[in-house]
Amino acid sequence: MSSVTRGPRKLYVKSYGCQMNVYDSQRMADVLAREGYVETSTPDDADVLVLNTCHIREKAAEKVYSELGRLRVLKQDAARDGRRLTVAVAGCVAQAEGEEIIRRAPVVDLVVGPQSYHRLPDLVARAAETGRVVDTEFPAEDKFDHLAAPSAAATRSRGAAAFVTVQEGCDKFCSFCVVPYTRGAEFSRPVAKILAEVEGLVAAGVKEIRLIGQNVNAWHGDGPDGRAWSLARLLHRLAEVPGVARLRYTTSHPRDMDDALIAAHRDLPALMPQLHLPVQSGSDRVLDAMNRRHDRAEYLRVIERLKTARPDIALSSDFIVGFPGETEAEFRDTLALVDEVGFASAYSFKYSPRPGTPAADSDDQVSEAEKADRLARLQARIDHHAAAFNAATVGRTAAVLFENPGRHDGQMTGKSPWMQAVQVMAPPSVKGEIHTVRITGTGTNSLYGALVSPLRHDVHGGRDAPDAAMRVASGGH
Repeated sequence: MSSVTRGPRKLYVKSYGCQMNVYDSQRMADVLAREGYVETSTPDDADVLVLNTCHIREKAAEKVYSELGRLRVLKQDAARDGRRLTVAVAGCVAQAEGEEIIRRAPVVDLVVGPQSYHRLPDLVARAAETGRVVDTEFPAEDKFDHLAAPSAAATRSRGAAAFVTVQEGCDKFCSFCVVPYTRGAEFSRPVAKILAEVEGLVAAGVKEIRLIGQNVNAWHGDGPDGRAWSLARLLHRLAEVPGVARLRYTTSHPRDMDDALIAAHRDLPALMPQLHLPVQSGSDRVLDAMNRRHDRAEYLRVIERLKTARPDIALSSDFIVGFPGETEAEFRDTLALVDEVGFASAYSFKYSPRPGTPAADSDDQVSEAEKADRLARLQARIDHHAAAFNAATVGRTAAVLFENPGRHDGQMTGKSPWMQAVQVMAPPSVKGEIHTVRITGTGTNSLYGALVSPLRHDVHGGRDAPDAAMRVASGGH
């Protein structure tokens, strides 16, 4: 069948997992845009389809293979329409599985690891010419030097908040984690490159910058003075950029929460009162087996210092239940830590072995039934504290950055300084703006509020909720 005349080549990217993957997906779209590709919201008319994968979650690889099985039909339909669909698998599953993906899923044309996205145009072209290409090397060059900056139009279409990767990789080698093997050693981008990217985003209308990295508070990029800067110093510098209304950073490690970074939460109005600080377990023995390099008391001291610096801070964390050898008593240590901190939210998962990690070879695996029971109990405890945190905001005002239409007609949704989703009846014109909202109620996963009349801008916000109310919400600390 002859080819139908078509417009620009179209790209569809599906992201799995972490915020780093969202950022990477956007950069892939940007680098292919230089070659004339246009993003599409549906895979049905794509010329290049990328699955940007994550290897952290349970059965991540099998979910990718299941998706690839469904794509066989899509590729056959494209061929009947006289066009070629190039299917690529990117991200951490690509890095971990490599050639195995090609063997198990012949529908795949290209496998590309996280460090080679800047070579995507050449790799896509090679796959079209030679059949199948696998690139999971860790190249010597800095991929960020080659990635394309997004156009102003692309930036505006992605909203008022934007991710900026400042750090990649990890040197911690937690015994359950594949990141050091799929993302490589820690790498910190230099200040000048970060600053240029942020200035470009703000010029296109972005108001909130979210710095991201696998271990973001270990960032130590080269500064313009020739010295390595700390994350705290970078935050202070970014807060000086005209138009930057809000700053956040994630994900952090407790060992890298230094005095200057904690003080930044006290001193920088633009730094939002919210922090994701994974702990994984409340048991010292389990933490040691995980190679977390801190104990329970050290973690709690960091939390206490943060709350002293910023009493209204919303804390979130990650937890793994059923780590090899975890006893019921050790699991109860985790429940007790949740009660002591009073997290505003948290992510929790059953332990699942990752091939190549030390914990995967342990003979002391916890049964699936016990892991499921513990996970349900932990999530119920987390939900209790999250509900209390949200309830403490009712009747208060908060500065909300509006991002998207809500679920109902006439409704807009945005983020509070504490990273809560807030649903408000408001005109579409508030999109991309920060307005003061009175919180009127709570839902399962969001807050409800009303615009303060008349509309009043509140650039930073987050300090108008009384400390006492937030202390109640965060467990009395």
